[in-house]
Parts: sequence; structure tokens; C-alpha cells
Amino acid sequence: MEADDVSIREQIFHDRVRETIISVLIFVCLYIVSYFVITHYKKNAEFDTDDSEDATVNRIVLCLCTFTLSVSVGAVLLLPLSILSNEVLLSFPHSYYMQWLDGSLIHGLWNLVFLFSNMSLVFLLPFAYFFTESEGFVGSKKGLMGRVYETAVVLVLLAALVLGMAWVASALLHHSSATETLYDLWEYHLLYLYSCISLFGVLLLLLCTPFGLSRIFSITGYLLVKPRLLEDVDETVNCATFEEAALARKMTNGTPCWINMNVAVMKRQFLSIQTRRIALEMRRKASPWQRNLGYPLAMLLLLALTVVCVLTVIFHALELLFDDDAMPRGMEDPLLGAASFSVFGSLGAAVQVVLILYLMVSSVVGFYSSPLFTSLLPRTQDTTLTQIIGNCVSLLVLSSALPVFSRTLGITRFDLLGDYGRYNWLGNFHIVFLYNMLFAGLTSACLINTVTLAVRRELIRAFGLHKLPLTVCRSTVPFKLLLANGLSKIQ
Repeated sequence: MEADDVSIREQIFHDRVRETIISVLIFVCLYIVSYFVITHYKKNAEFDTDDSEDATVNRIVLCLCTFTLSVSVGAVLLLPLSILSNEVLLSFPHSYYMQWLDGSLIHGLWNLVFLFSNMSLVFLLPFAYFFTESEGFVGSKKGLMGRVYETAVVLVLLAALVLGMAWVASALLHHSSATETLYDLWEYHLLYLYSCISLFGVLLLLLCTPFGLSRIFSITGYLLVKPRLLEDVDETVNCATFEEAALARKMTNGTPCWINMNVAVMKRQFLSIQTRRIALEMRRKASPWQRNLGYPLAMLLLLALTVVCVLTVIFHALELLFDDDAMPRGMEDPLLGAASFSVFGSLGAAVQVVLILYLMVSSVVGFYSSPLFTSLLPRTQDTTLTQIIGNCVSLLVLSSALPVFSRTLGITRFDLLGDYGRYNWLGNFHIVFLYNMLFAGLTSACLINTVTLAVRRELIRAFGLHKLPLTVCRSTVPFKLLLANGLSKIQ
């Protein structure tokens, strides 16, 4: 009997060591990737300073931001990797090489991501911001520790303020429960605070994701070469080149048009024509397959993904009315490898993973496209440390709410693990149902507006406006002669 107890303890010890090693390796990889991303955008002038104290503070803050960004990436990959792990265990149930992948490991990763995300959001990022702004107390000894003391005091006061507000809010909503658990900080008030933060993140996703879904269509159209109906590319390029040369000749020779026109207006016209000419030349250089097939296929793929998302959410909203099991719940003991979380098997699970990542990309695009958060958009080698902290906060809020967001919308059947399933508002039917209906309505409205607007513009351009620049070129003077005269004047 004692030998059996020893073997069991050894097995538990080896499992803990294995899970720790795997978790550390995953985190190290994410940290390295996050470090390269942040160093790609950070402003080098803030780190190349003669003040050694400021340089040390900036390096510490950079490490904290890198840690937070790695946690954000881990939160994004948490649900997709869990779904894929379940399908792998279903496909290879007795494989020797898959024995390290079990429910205990996945459950531990969920708990770690939950812990680190809340720790970063509540402590590390506020510490990083106040640390960069601190100078030490007046009259105290200057130095790095003086700034640490000031930051610590400010954080304590901020924590007292936030916890007090959380207690007041919980007392107003649940008077008896809040009064009984006034001193039970960990079990009630922190959980209530986490619920408020997660609800804010999910609401932010509700606003950003539909807008991002519509913006992705515009970004795809900007990056890819669009097919044009009833257009002669060579003739359009020649017209744009002639217009650019003629306007450049007017600007160079100082014609009467130069006197009567504002200089700034002519410069804007010249840049606009030059941009259009470059885009047309890119269209002409593109292969027929890329010009006529790449853009439609990309748009059809985006449209299919968006339609599948909307239909899934609508079906889940209807399912909430008849089946109580459709509510998002927490899973205490994850039984991975027992059954697929999709009725379509591995193919359905793969579609769920694609949809989750697609929604996350859409939310990020919608967030940075919003007028309220455009100033946070990072720029290569020109992003200040304060902007990096703001970006880390925003990405952490969006990514940590992604598992709750996906499960609330019914994108996946994978129940929430760890403390993610302990949020108070997840059991409220009215909030979950209204959230599904709002997402479906907003996404449908944005999609219909985007698709119909693009079609209207293309039809107007194809059957009406495309004839205007061609009439300019069809003159009695040969086009090559006019172009040669214009270019010779520029030279």
C-alpha cells in the first residue's frame, strides 16, 4: 500500500514538473516574439539618453510591457489551442507522443493566463505608467528607489480607491451579500472586480468587432489589386501619365493657371494624380490571375467567414431560448479527448478556430480604426513609451475577454476553464441573449452597408465615370506627342 502511495506521489510530482517545463517554454517563446514586436515600434530616442536613471526606468517598463504583451498573445491562443488539443487527443487517443497533452495541462494554462492577465492589468501596467511619471517625493533622496517608493504609494492609494468603488457597487447591487463578505476580499470583491473588467472588455469587443469586420473589406481592397469592369488599363495609365506631366509642366513654367490657382491646391492635385498613376501601374504589372481572381476570392472568403459568424450567433441566440445548456458555463474538470466540441467533428473545430482568430483580428482592426483610439496606433520606430503602455492595456483587455466573448456568442462549445467561468454576469440569461442579438444586428448592418456601398461605387465608376478621363486623351493631337512635350518641359 505504501509503495502504491509513493508511486502516486511520484507520478503527481513528474506531472507537475512536466507541466511547469511546458508552460515555461511556451512563455519564453511568447516573450521573445513580444520583445521583437515592441522593439520594432519603440522610439529609440527614449532609450538612447545620457541620464542613466531614466534609461534604467525605461528598460524596466519595457520588460513589463513585453511581459504583458506575451500574456495577451497567450490569451488569444488559449481557446484555439484548447480546441485543437481536444481534436488531437480524439484522433490519437493512445499515441505515446501525445501523453503530455492532457486536461490538467490545459487547465493549468488557463489559470496562469487568467492570473497573469489580471496581475498585469491591475498591478504591472499601472506600476509601469506611474513609474515613468514619478520623480520621487519632495525632500527625499533622489534616485531609483525614491521613484519606486512614490510609485508604490500611488498604487496603494489607487488600489484602495478601486476596491472601495467595487465594494460600493456590489453593496448597491447585492446589499446582503456585500455586507456579509466585506472582509472576504479574495472570494467576493476581487471576483466582482474581475467580472466588471471582463464585462467592459466584452462590451468593447461588441463595439469594435462589427466595425472591424467592415473595415477588413476596405483594407483588403486597398492591399489587393481590384478587377475593373469595362476598363482598358493601358489607356487609363497613359491618361494618368499625361495628366501628371501636364500639371507638372504648369507648375514648372509658371503659366497663367499657376497665377490664378493656389499653390497648395495644385500640389494636392499633383500628388493625387501621381498616386492614381502608381496604383494603375501596379494594376497593369499584376498578372491576370492576380488582377481578376485574387481579389474576388479574398472578398468571398471574408464574406463567407462573416456570414458564418452571424448565422452561428443567430442560431445560438435561438438556442438560448429553448436549451439552458447553451448558456456559457465553467468546466471544473476538463475531459479532453472525450468528444468533439463541434457537431461537424474535426472540420467544425478547425472552422471554430479560424472564426475565433478572425474575430480577434477584426476587433483589433476595429479598435485602431475607431476615432477614439486612432492616436494609439503604433508607428515603426516612433512609438513613445506611454503609447506602448496604452497599447498593451488595450490589447490585454481585448485578448483576455476573447474566450468569454467567443463562448458567449456560441462560436465554440468549449466551456470556460479556470476562473474564467466564475464571472457573475455569465449566468444572466438577459445579458447573454441581448449581447448575441446586438452582435448579430450590428455585424449585419455593417456588412450590408459595406457590401452595397462597394457595389454601388463600382457600378457608378464602371458605367459612368470611367468615360470621363478617356475623353481627355481622345483629341486630335497624338497622345505620344503630347506626352513627349510635357516630359521635355519638366526636364
